[in-house]
Amino acid sequence: MRTSSIRRSCAALAAVTSLALAVTACGGTTKSDVKKESGSAASAGKADPDAPTKKGLTVGFLPKQVNNPYFTTADKGGQKAVEALGSTFKEVGPTSATDTSGQVSYVNTLTQQQVDAIAVSAQDPGALCTALKQAMRNGVKVVTYDSDTKTDCRNVFVSQAGAEDLGRTQIQLLAEQIGYKGEIAILSAAQTATNQNLWIDYMKDELKDPKYKDVKLVKVAYGNDDAQQSFQQTQGLLQEYPKLAGIVSPTTVGIKAAAQYLSGSKYRGKVKLSGLGTPNDLRSYVKNGTVEAFELWDPAKLGELAGHASVALASGQITGEEGQTFEAGELGTYTIGKDGVVDLGKPTVFDKDNIDDFDF
Repeated sequence: MRTSSIRRSCAALAAVTSLALAVTACGGTTKSDVKKESGSAASAGKADPDAPTKKGLTVGFLPKQVNNPYFTTADKGGQKAVEALGSTFKEVGPTSATDTSGQVSYVNTLTQQQVDAIAVSAQDPGALCTALKQAMRNGVKVVTYDSDTKTDCRNVFVSQAGAEDLGRTQIQLLAEQIGYKGEIAILSAAQTATNQNLWIDYMKDELKDPKYKDVKLVKVAYGNDDAQQSFQQTQGLLQEYPKLAGIVSPTTVGIKAAAQYLSGSKYRGKVKLSGLGTPNDLRSYVKNGTVEAFELWDPAKLGELAGHASVALASGQITGEEGQTFEAGELGTYTIGKDGVVDLGKPTVFDKDNIDDFDF
């Protein structure tokens, strides 16, 4: 979807195998020792864009939550890229989107297993930093995707799209549906989710525009990317604000749960719902009038780009500095921006006219 334009102004858990660090009693050289001792461009911190793509690497993907359909799709994209480049893909991760200590544990395990790169969607911007910095000291390249850490805790962040674009366009989409008038609420994921909070900041800033003078944000609720909690939060919002005109949910779990509640209630078609969702999750709700329009990027391509970035880093072709470029297969050539950020591209708006054109 990199070339798609905005309309309307805009898994399973892979088993974690315990690996022994094979160092003989008389001494030996481990994989991490080789990384530290080699004079490669990568270990020296210098990029060589003409360096050959290394094969036989191991890239670990660590999503926020392994049983989340969104991350299942994204990580399959990562697997596609990594395996096409001649390396090994593995996925590990917690079953809860708020198990930050679990994510830390998986980072430590992947580091001990001496993977070449880790691609992680962070549940918290700072909680993983100690573990990720240790990984980088051991020669592991770190890519964040979907949700970032602090900038010094990774080499590259693969962003779904420009954060500002995503925040502002969600408000634009919902405001159009409610006629730029009425109370609205935001149904987010976890309070610590980096991407959610950044988008919400831009949503609030967008609402300062005079054209939204009759739109009032009454609450930001959190469903913790849990379907039942998000369903209950939607119910609670409507009980607390009976005049609510619309809900924007920048999370695929949240918007689906909200749609499920609205679809079976007296609010269907009356309270507008928009945000970030997948066509497969929301197709039936678009067709029955619960959801008019929503947007998203292609999560498979997000994971695919993260896979290419991971291999490019491990091959020494990039280091994460602004202005460096790398090839991402059929996705094309990408340039690293400020603070090591790579944007996948523009999101697409889905509605009854085009939703059947997509399958993810």
